[in-house]
Amino acid sequence: MTGRRVFIGARDLVFRAKLAGVVRAAGAEVAPAAAECDLAVLDAEIPGAVDRVRGFVQQGIAVIAYGPHVRPDLLRLAREAGATAVPNSQAEERLRDLLTSTPRPPGSGGASPAPPSAGSP
Repeated sequence: MTGRRVFIGARDLVFRAKLAGVVRAAGAEVAPAAAECDLAVLDAEIPGAVDRVRGFVQQGIAVIAYGPHVRPDLLRLAREAGATAVPNSQAEERLRDLLTSTPRPPGSGGASPAPPSAGSP
């Protein structure tokens, strides 16, 4: 079990169920509320999504934002706010990769592991 708690902010209930399945398959838990997560997955088309991304990032919570590939403006705004932003077609894979990679401690921020420093072995 990864011990991760993932908040899913999705408008589409079918897509939300798919993402929840990825979370459970990775041994993580779907957080019932945003305040109880250490990873958030957000639909970039939800009104206020960029502000939500900023709020999570300020708390040190990693964010994956997804949206349609025909709306690169939304993905760019989410990325600029601190999210890992991907098209809808890559959201499940990115979530799976993140949950099955080396676990990050809560509050460490960012969706990707930091590169090793120049002086480390």
